[in-house]
This record gives sequence, C-alpha cells and structure tokens, in this order.
Amino acid sequence: MSSIIDVRHVHKAFGGLKVMNDCSLQVEQGSITGLIGPNGAGKSTLFNIIAGALPLDSGQVLLDGEDITNQSANALFHKGLLRTFQIAHEFSLMTALENLMMVPPQQAGENLFEAWFKPARVNRQEAEVRRRALEVIDFIGLYHVRNELAGNLSGGQKKLLELGRTMMTDARVVLLDEIAAGVNRTLLGDLVNNIGRLNRELGYTFLVIEHDMEMIARLCHPVIVLAQGSVMVEGSIEEIRNNPQVIEAYFGSAA
Repeated sequence: MSSIIDVRHVHKAFGGLKVMNDCSLQVEQGSITGLIGPNGAGKSTLFNIIAGALPLDSGQVLLDGEDITNQSANALFHKGLLRTFQIAHEFSLMTALENLMMVPPQQAGENLFEAWFKPARVNRQEAEVRRRALEVIDFIGLYHVRNELAGNLSGGQKKLLELGRTMMTDARVVLLDEIAAGVNRTLLGDLVNNIGRLNRELGYTFLVIEHDMEMIARLCHPVIVLAQGSVMVEGSIEEIRNNPQVIEAYFGSAA
C-alpha cells in the first residue's frame, strides 16, 4: 500500500511553547490508523494542521502525493479530506435527514438564478440528494430518528450523524477526533461497526485520535504514539501496549 497522508518534519509552536517537534508520519491508503498519546502530546494540533484548521511553522503535509501544506479546510473538503470533532457540530434546529442533505456542495438550489428560472433542475437534484441521504441514514442506523431535530439526538447519535455526513461527499480520508467521547457502549459498538464497514466496503482511510484503548484495539492497525510533539513508536496495539517507552510516557517511570 502507498501512503495517502504524508506528514514531513512538521514544527508548530505557540509563543515559546513548542507543540509539534519535527513530527513525521505516514497514513497508508485503506488503513484505519490510530493516533494515541498522553495529554499534551500534540495529537489535536497535528489533526488541525492536517485538516487545514491551523497553519504549521515549517514542514510539509501531502495528500496522495500532492502538497496540501496550509491549504484551507474548505479546499481540503473538495479534495476528499474531512474531519469530525470531539464535540459534534450539528445543525440543531434541522432534522437529522436535513443535516445530511446540507452537505453536498454546489447544489443548484443554493443559486438564486437556478432557483427562480430552473426549478425542475433544482427539484431533480434535491430529490437525488434526499435519496442519497435516506440511504446514508439507514446505513448508520438512524433511520428511525430521520425526522427528529438533530439537537434532540443523544451524544452517540450525533456522532453517528457526523460520520454519516462524511458519506454525503466523495470522502477519501476521514480524521476522527475522539469519536467515542460521551458515547454509550451500545452506540459505540454501532460506531465501530460503521467505521469498519466504510473502510472495507467503500475504501475510506481513517486516522483516529482516541483515548478508548478498547476501540483502538478493535479498529486500528497500525497505531502511532505521539509524545512531546513527535512520533515515539508505531506498531500493532499489542506492540504498543508492551512497549516500555509508551508505558513510561503514559504512567511515568514508577510504572
């Protein structure tokens, strides 16, 4: 397999605090790669740099061989690189189904001229978007709440809805930021199953920040450990769990 994300010698500091320190890693196409590390290791900062939400100071980020360093999140969205957030970002006063229908870009109904003078085209496209949204909401197991306001969904259902939004685009790489946070074990099982299906059936590549080691163990290979802004070690979850450096980074030398 070839790498679809290639992070090369990335540095990032906030004032005098160096957060990313010569960080280099690769995410293989078609993989579900875990990204773990103690608090303050730089995981979220690295996510924000890759996703175009934060400029780096030096270094380079490539997407499938293309230099995307410091490109905007909007530009990366159109290249198929998307992210979810630790706290779900739903349109709370729209239904779950409408949240999905909002995602596809450049819809004809967004153009005033098209809406006024080409209503048939607008209606056809909206019907197709709705059909796709119904397929997606069924896939993620939320069909029964499709007409519920998104703000009324549980935390786990909102995380599933975020995952569904990635399916309304031509996603290639999805960055998942602590998707298990605040999710009950039943819905967490649904999340894990859906991520696995998207990877196997649709070829999605995932990079996953997660503190839930059970979820990492079920989903991810390889696992990359960050510490003090750079990669400490990479390997299988078994190798990571038994690595003395990782144990010390998480628990201190007394461990």
